[in-house]
Amino acid sequence: MKITILTTFALLFAILTLSGCTAGLTDPEINFEPPKYVEQMPAREEKKDFASTGSIFGQGDNPLFSDHKAMNVNDIVTVVISETAKSSNAGAKQLSETDTSNLGGGIFSSAGAANGSVKAGVNNLNGYSDVGFNSNSVTNYKGQGTATKDASFTTTVSARVVKILKNGNYFISGRREILIDDQKQLIQISGVIRPYDIDQYNNINSSQVSDAKILYKTEGDVDRANKQGWGTKAIQSIWPF
Repeated sequence: MKITILTTFALLFAILTLSGCTAGLTDPEINFEPPKYVEQMPAREEKKDFASTGSIFGQGDNPLFSDHKAMNVNDIVTVVISETAKSSNAGAKQLSETDTSNLGGGIFSSAGAANGSVKAGVNNLNGYSDVGFNSNSVTNYKGQGTATKDASFTTTVSARVVKILKNGNYFISGRREILIDDQKQLIQISGVIRPYDIDQYNNINSSQVSDAKILYKTEGDVDRANKQGWGTKAIQSIWPF
């Protein structure tokens, strides 16, 4: 009975240990939940303005001379995703250290001794005690490293106006999936935009999206072939060398 309990505790401890080691081995993910201030800020109330019944240009859901920009909830706006990441880092470090130690003996002196035998005895004593020790140590270290990154990503995706905030800004969210030859490409975006940044063609650049979250990934055989297995990741997470 005691052996069974000990075995159970040992298995639980091993599972918890391995789960803690493999916690950082999962693929990076993006949470597309709206920012807290989007949830906290109330939506803008719809205002029903009085419209003249005699006008033939401003009536109905699609007036003849209306702005075709996204203005209401569930309207569509096209986001032009154009992201470029460039970085260049260079570092060099050099250390040099020299250490010298010198330890000698023969510290006895016969100065002032008139007796020759005394001087001879002192000289003999210095001969026995004159033990010298020299030590030299030189340490040199030189390291240098460089890293350069140049990545760009350009595409378009349509996003829906999910919420109109009280200050007039829009929270948008869009998703696009493409399946070609059993390879699925997923593009997803969310963020907050200003209606004034939408151009006359109902487009907005991703650089004008606040709290932007952009996801682009490929799923399929090619993606799986380029990834390490979970067993290899687990071993690498605990391998000390």
